[in-house]
Amino acid sequence: MMATIKEVQESIIAEFGDFDDWLDRYQLLIDLGSEQEPLPEEYKTDNNLIEGCQSRVWLQADYVDGKIIFRAESDALIVKGIVALLIKVYSGRTPDEILNNEPYFVEAIGLKEHLSPTRSNGLVAMIKQMRLYALAFKAKT
Repeated sequence: MMATIKEVQESIIAEFGDFDDWLDRYQLLIDLGSEQEPLPEEYKTDNNLIEGCQSRVWLQADYVDGKIIFRAESDALIVKGIVALLIKVYSGRTPDEILNNEPYFVEAIGLKEHLSPTRSNGLVAMIKQMRLYALAFKAKT
């Protein structure tokens, strides 16, 4: 059975808790980003580009058997890692699960205060976009 969103967030918090140094945490983000499946070219469209990100981030959402499958890519290494974390938390979930679970891991691992303001805005934009997809798919059902 799939771990709950809370369990996934707790495991992310634990994983980042192993590192005191932010350089190590950035490295972890970069590693997470590079492990991610590349997004197929056909999804790198203007429609999938997230507004408000300094770097380019594409987010593809598909509704499969009542769950939303997110795939994404960014041309910036750290952002790619952040996207990978959000996908880890929210992909394969129902719209309700997404809407009822705030991404509290972001605060808990200190991500917000260690990102530049533009990256931080981008993070907020990504979360908002995922929630908008959840709302849209929920409305369809």
